[in-house]
Amino acid sequence: MTRIGVISDTHGRTHPRVFELFEGVDHILHAGDIGAEEVLIDLRAIAPVTAVRGNVDVLGDCDRYPDEAAVTLGGVRFHVTHQVAPLLERLRAGAWDGPLPDVLVYGHSHRAAVERVAGVMLFNPGSAGPRRFRLVPSLGRIAVAGGRALPELIALDPKEQEALAAD
Repeated sequence: MTRIGVISDTHGRTHPRVFELFEGVDHILHAGDIGAEEVLIDLRAIAPVTAVRGNVDVLGDCDRYPDEAAVTLGGVRFHVTHQVAPLLERLRAGAWDGPLPDVLVYGHSHRAAVERVAGVMLFNPGSAGPRRFRLVPSLGRIAVAGGRALPELIALDPKEQEALAAD
């Protein structure tokens, strides 16, 4: 089994629970709005990281990361971006270049979500940065077994797990 940590919208901060929740993961995907290189340094101390930049990263030390990244982990094709809208248009129009990803990871909205579009799992881990609006700060994990991606969304405050599920 391959275990993947998925995080987004950290905005320059590594929440202390990230170390506990990502313990034992084989790889970490960061879907942008990193905010500071220190966040990626913290994550790389846990596992290898694939990161993309978000809209807050274009003027900071994280502007060197790409807008999109593709990586295959445990036999599952992942595509990582920050703002999903342009990719979602291509996906719905059947205009994707190359083989479709199995999982499209994105951030930006700060709203955790798992859904399927055109046979592709869309996975937003929510925001692991400071609370914004009334959204529950969260991250995600994906277990890959037998070529299948099994997603999990986790509230950073365990008391809010039920609220995250209802969101």
